[in-house]
Amino acid sequence: MTERIVLAYSGGLDTSVAIGWIGEATGAEVIAVAVDVGQGGESLETIRQRALGCGAVEAYVADARDEFANEYAMPTLKANALYQGHYPLVSAISRPVIVKHLVKAAREFGATTVAHGCTGKGNDQVRFEVGIQTLGPDLKCIAPVRDLALTRDKAIAFAEEKGLPIETTKKNPYSIDQNVWGRAVETGYLEDIWNAPTKDIYDYTATPEFPPAPDEVTISFQAGVPVAIDGVKVTPLQAIQELNRRAGAQGVGRIDVVEDRLVGIKSREIYEAPGAMALITAHKHLEDITIEREQARFKATVGQRWSELVYDGQWFSPLKRSLDAFIEDTQQYVSGDIRMVLHGGQAVVNGRRSETSLYDFDLATYDTGDTFDQSMARGFIELWGMSSKVASGRDLRVAGE
Repeated sequence: MTERIVLAYSGGLDTSVAIGWIGEATGAEVIAVAVDVGQGGESLETIRQRALGCGAVEAYVADARDEFANEYAMPTLKANALYQGHYPLVSAISRPVIVKHLVKAAREFGATTVAHGCTGKGNDQVRFEVGIQTLGPDLKCIAPVRDLALTRDKAIAFAEEKGLPIETTKKNPYSIDQNVWGRAVETGYLEDIWNAPTKDIYDYTATPEFPPAPDEVTISFQAGVPVAIDGVKVTPLQAIQELNRRAGAQGVGRIDVVEDRLVGIKSREIYEAPGAMALITAHKHLEDITIEREQARFKATVGQRWSELVYDGQWFSPLKRSLDAFIEDTQQYVSGDIRMVLHGGQAVVNGRRSETSLYDFDLATYDTGDTFDQSMARGFIELWGMSSKVASGRDLRVAGE
């Protein structure tokens, strides 16, 4: 029986050429796997037909938009996950769902190997291969661009020689990855980190310098998940899409950062994540009134570690699974409404309410009706500072000897 290889297929030049390239290099049959995670552009059927036209023996396509929003974006929101305080894990959280479908297709079509289009310099090669090793430990992995020296020049020449149904002349200077959670742009002109990004880089967001009128929005949450916008019920996918539209129109969610890649190099990245950043901002403000102080402090540490694990391709790891359990437990009272104004590149919260709030007006107020017993403060402060006071006395005693 001829060996079969499953290929993560985007419909672009490199992965289209990789179908025939892999076939010639290995003698295997190629099954193309395309997964819709809300990246927009061409229909899955168009991509499927192109894969078959480029020589794939089978084309597996999956509409995973709701799956991605529910099972990958929502845990990211609950964690308030921002890698290095900036990056909302746009590409990092899409790789595990793609891996899941790659392994599923390998089982369905009897493939022994999974191929992806990553280079040897990026994070995605790790995310794909670690995920595949975890979900399909018997499967082998290959990367044509990395392992078979498939350069862009070779890809164009191969496509033209074989007459493949794929555009080869358009040269985009940037590497772009996008889904419903956001958009990532790198390489080209941006590799000089002194260069400011040009307007043509952006697609999900309008220029914030000349915004439309302020847009006030109320986001309702239930156990950490957005369930309504301005009183209209929404699914997680619809919530992200609606805020991509409204926050994007105001230029919210543009991020320009030099981040630490897993492979040890620093990389300049431009991100657009209007919906993600608006939702994370709203969610964090709702947590501020519904999560107890010490729990909230520790959750910030857990969220940072969670972000690092996911960035580093450890979505399916035991530690990430354990952190998920902690984060999920913190969300039981994160229900209520957040009102925010979207305008001029900012999402600013100006109102919050919750039936499960820990904010007590009578304790917080400085006006008549204050129920806080201020006489308790003196003894509390003496006890709170006792250990530092004793240590300071020791220091003075030793210094005087």
